[in-house]
Amino acid sequence: MTSVINVNLPEQSYEIAIPAVSSANAPLSLDQLGQQMASLKLGKKVLLVSNPTILKHFGERAIASLTSAGFDVASCTLPPGERYKTLNSIQKLYDIALENRLERSSTMVALGGGVIGDMTGFAAATWLRGINVVQVPTTLLAMVDSAIGGKTGVNHPHGKNLIGAFHQPRLVLIDPNILKTLPMREFRAGMAEVIKYGVIWDAELFAQLEASKRLDQLRYVKPELINHILTHSCQAKADVVSKDEKEGGLRAILNYGHTIGHAVESLTGYRLVNHGEAVAIGMVAAGQIAVELGLWQKEDTERQNALIQKTGLPTQLPAGVDIEEIIQALQLDKKVKAGKVRFVLPTEIGVVTVTDEVPSDIIRQVLRAM
Repeated sequence: MTSVINVNLPEQSYEIAIPAVSSANAPLSLDQLGQQMASLKLGKKVLLVSNPTILKHFGERAIASLTSAGFDVASCTLPPGERYKTLNSIQKLYDIALENRLERSSTMVALGGGVIGDMTGFAAATWLRGINVVQVPTTLLAMVDSAIGGKTGVNHPHGKNLIGAFHQPRLVLIDPNILKTLPMREFRAGMAEVIKYGVIWDAELFAQLEASKRLDQLRYVKPELINHILTHSCQAKADVVSKDEKEGGLRAILNYGHTIGHAVESLTGYRLVNHGEAVAIGMVAAGQIAVELGLWQKEDTERQNALIQKTGLPTQLPAGVDIEEIIQALQLDKKVKAGKVRFVLPTEIGVVTVTDEVPSDIIRQVLRAM
């Protein structure tokens, strides 16, 4: 049984296809990639972009599926890790696109996590002023968040995702069975984004997570809950993006936990904490800021923090991170408007507000307590 979630947009709507978790011996939905793409009437040339580890696990099956559907496939491998999400990596991607004479009808396929998805999307957005991109996320974080919505980009030495473009995929193909190969730390990182959806949009999802005994490893999470997590998180993202494709208003709520989270990532050189861990820290900070401003009940922030701890994610700032440097880094955030930092702050489980009226002293106070 496959769930199909529609992202309805004025210019280019698309589907998120999510088959239910199946037995270990069941064929991967990755084997249907070529067939799914052929139904979209795309050009024959495809550039599959991945990292060496993912390509080793799944590249052969993806390429076999694409070639059997009549596509002419080339591949490009980029190094794993946020610190390689740079214009230098994009240059390599451009070189291979040129080598293989990718045309405007051609497609780049991102087979990987958020880093591969963001870079492939950005390269597709800018090659020949825009070609097709298909997202095949292989991490929980990418499945529930970064593969959906068309945000693409690379990092600048002074800030995360400062260089980028909106470029919607033609298809998002999610295979939950791929999660079985995911390292434990990466599974936890994805759970940060899932908790985010519970806080900003879906109180029922939050309650389902609370009811689970353990969330720190995939093997302790029932298949039914994995299906629920994927479908509800993807539906939440699709709902928000369909209402506000390019972050003119509502879509800003998807940045819950990301304002301080991005600053922590940047200041630790994208090496000490991964994106999900940084978002978890950012959510703890944002929740406490909301309490200090009288927007959120203390009991609710305690529920949120308990859920974050249940996933094994951090709730404290990394040792050695300078609070004043965080305050300065916030000024480089993409969401700064007229010099004011915008925060997404919860008012109840499932509801948030966006404000730029957060005094620096409150931010300092909260961060010092972490």
